[in-house]
Amino acid sequence: MTNKLTEYKVNDVIDLNVLIKQSDLRVAKNGKNFLSLVFEDASGTISGKYWDAKETDAQTFGVGKVVHLTGKKELYQNSPQVKIASLDAVDEALIDKSQFVKTAPMTKDEMEKEFNEIFFEITNPVWNRVVRNLIQKHEDIFFTHPAAKSNHHDFEGGLAYHTLSMVRLAKSISSQYPEINKELLIAGAMIHDFGKTVELSGSIGTEYTLEGNLLGHIVIIDEEIVLIAKELGIDDSDENLILLRHMVLSHHGLLEYGSPERPKILEAEILHTIDELDASINMITKALDNTQKGNFSERIFGLDNRSFYKY
Repeated sequence: MTNKLTEYKVNDVIDLNVLIKQSDLRVAKNGKNFLSLVFEDASGTISGKYWDAKETDAQTFGVGKVVHLTGKKELYQNSPQVKIASLDAVDEALIDKSQFVKTAPMTKDEMEKEFNEIFFEITNPVWNRVVRNLIQKHEDIFFTHPAAKSNHHDFEGGLAYHTLSMVRLAKSISSQYPEINKELLIAGAMIHDFGKTVELSGSIGTEYTLEGNLLGHIVIIDEEIVLIAKELGIDDSDENLILLRHMVLSHHGLLEYGSPERPKILEAEILHTIDELDASINMITKALDNTQKGNFSERIFGLDNRSFYKY
């Protein structure tokens, strides 16, 4: 019997325990309720619809629940989905939920070791102290959190891995263009998404927290920077501190994408660009991993619903 979600091929019968990653109670055109579900195991995800759902089903099959799924794998508009035959609750006392969660390709210790080495490349005392203190203050959660609920790096350790990928890109680009302030770019990359440790609930059944919904990770991390600077005795009018805050505040690039300011220094523009680059590569790679050669991938919401060809 196949043991992983992504090992099933179209028309195969899926029969295994899975974790519910997303669960939304909706109303069909006929007026009946259904659950729009995303199932997950350590290999990846697949969506499915549970028809004629009762309101009690929304609790039984809620986010973070482990269930036994049987059904047929199909394709709908190039996207894999499961036609659910049965869905049964599982005794979670007998289950280790962590076995259903995809993890970063590097261990926590490996990433932490590389981060500790990067600290020495930031010699500016303001940037070094702020970045080092932020990461050390929330070390455990930073290295286990996802970077998103469903788009890019949405797995355990995804936040640290995405950050590390961006730091590597920052170092590489800086070696090509000596006019870049490498230290500022690295410092900005290291903490740009740090607010997601508060914005998102965790790697199992990831949801947006109240602070995440009402404030967002950009505002959250900017506030953290100010508080850390105050604790360290750094004047809030220090230009180095303002530059670092601008890196974080502008990294989404556009006001309509959540940035209070657009990038207004070279390093901020580059940070925004490499953030989009790393996120896009991860989203495309994830989609192509579930696509057979000679076919187009499922539509990727975070990339304007485009599909990508696997050759």
